[in-house]
Order: sequence, then C-alpha cells, then structure tokens
Amino acid sequence: MFEDKCLMITGGTGSFGHAVLSHFLSTDVREIRVFSRDEKKQEEMRILLNNPKIRFYIGDVRSRDSLDQAMKGVDYVFHAAALKQVPSCEFYPMEAVQTNIMGTENVMLAAAANGVQKVVVLSTDKAVYPINAMGISKAMAERLVIAKSRMQQDGETIFCATRYGNVMASRGSVIPLFVSQIESGKAITVTDLNMTRFLMSLEDSVDLVMYAYQHGLQGDIFVQKSPASTVADLAQALNELFGHENPLQIIGTRHGEKLHESLISREEMARAIDLGKYYRIPADNRDLNYAKYFSDGEETITTAEDYTSQNTVRLDVEKTKQLLLSLDYIKDRLHA
Repeated sequence: MFEDKCLMITGGTGSFGHAVLSHFLSTDVREIRVFSRDEKKQEEMRILLNNPKIRFYIGDVRSRDSLDQAMKGVDYVFHAAALKQVPSCEFYPMEAVQTNIMGTENVMLAAAANGVQKVVVLSTDKAVYPINAMGISKAMAERLVIAKSRMQQDGETIFCATRYGNVMASRGSVIPLFVSQIESGKAITVTDLNMTRFLMSLEDSVDLVMYAYQHGLQGDIFVQKSPASTVADLAQALNELFGHENPLQIIGTRHGEKLHESLISREEMARAIDLGKYYRIPADNRDLNYAKYFSDGEETITTAEDYTSQNTVRLDVEKTKQLLLSLDYIKDRLHA
C-alpha cells in the first residue's frame, strides 16, 4: 500500500517518529517528510541517515499554515508530535492543550484539506481514566479523532489512532534512568514496589502503526496486547543483567502517576474486538438522538473489565530480563 506513496511524520525526530521512519526506509515508499520544530535534531537525523527519500520540514502542529504547506501531496500521516512529559504538562496544562489537542485538530484539518488518505494518531494509556493534564489532553485528542471521523464521507480521509503503554527505552522512559543509575553506582529510585507498567518495544510500536494503516477504519483505536511487570521486578532485572546490586530507594508515587495503567477502559472493552495480537476499539457512532444516551443502555458494560497493567500477562524477573535483552539499547549498553 505504500509503493510510490508519500508519508509524513509529525514529531518525526522523537523516539516513535525515528522508529517509524527507520522502518519505512526499508519499504518502497517514495518520500518521507519529517515535520518537527527542532532544527538541531533534524540536522542530526539528516546527517545520520543521509537518505534522499527523507525531506525535512520545520514547523509546529500549533500552526495550521505550516502543516498545510508540508502536507501538500502527502498520502499518509503519522501524528506523533506531542507534549508527553507528565510533570511538564501538570505545570503548564495550556501548553498541553495547545499541542496535544489543538495540534491534533490542526493535523486533521490540514490532512482533510490536502486529500490525505489516512491519518494515524499516536495516543497513550494515560488517556484512559486520565488523572493528569497530559492524559486528559491525549484523551481529548482521541475524542477529536472520533468526532472528525464521523464527519468524513466515503473516499475521504480516514482518521484512526493507536494507543500505547510504556515503550521501553524510549526517550524519557524509566529504563534509561535505571541504567544510568546502575552504571553510576547510585541507588535506583523506585516510586512504588508494587507499581505496574506495560512493556512494549519500539519494534512493537511500529508493527501496531503498520496494522492501523492496513486495517484502520474511521474512528478506530488499536491497542496491542502487552505484558507488564512491577517496577521492582524491572529494576531487579536490570541490576542482574548489568551484574550489579544497586539498592532500591523508594521515593513514593509522583504527582499525576497511577499505581496501574489502563490501556482499555471497561466501557471500551464492552465493544472491543479481539483480533488476537491486538484489540480494535470501533468508534462510538451514536448520533445526538438523546434516547441512545439516556433511555437505551448497554448491559455488557456492567460485566466488562478494563484492560490494565495489573490484569494483563505479568512478567517475573527472568522473563523481564529476556524481554530487555531483545532491546538494542540494552545490548548496546551491555557491550559499551
């Protein structure tokens, strides 16, 4: 489906964008446009990859004009640009609104205006039952995707999303922090020994994007079934891999953090479709007929259970080590 097509990646210099870009370079895609506001990272990527298929566009998703210019002639868009750091969004929530909500709206408006075939929006488990500004802003971005998809006619731009748990060793994730603390001989700072997190590789994240491009219908949200571990087991697994016995320092749950993350809410599980490796959450396409909201209920919601890092497949220390050893980041650090 990508033969001789043009793909644009917003936030293309980040961890997700970089992984998706690297994957598409091995396909027969005609052109990949990297859209971001960080000229230094773009220059570093340009030098590192040195590939004529890649074109770089300086711009910000907050600017509809810059998106319109960059999206001319684009067939597919992967929208990864976002403010993702929970503490930053807590202190500056309107910045999260401007980038994660308004920016997503701008991307979809520009895509529809330029005849893009499909837009895949990157979302996060923090959008499910959100308790912090980042999660709230990403939840609203998902609602925008669904709302926009309702307005599209046959043959027009398809809007769908992929929702991720923790992507291991991505920028700002806990694994590089733990590794740095282990290598420097410091205590490993653990928020709560019983805290659980989904574990997903960057390769898995790319596979999910590809699946969404191939199978996504209007308003779909795709979720990969992912294992999880406790933060304590993750820290212990890294300690053992690096041959250290760094002590754990319990610092307590930080502002805006959950004990367990949810990838699919109970309400969504009532209509989610099990695809084996993935769940597909079709859009709630009820109209404004009030009876569908106030008179007609959904019995299955009361029997459904949300899909969380507590009730998914739980990895012990040994299985966590095996998963970690599949990461290029860990292999590179072990041989550094």
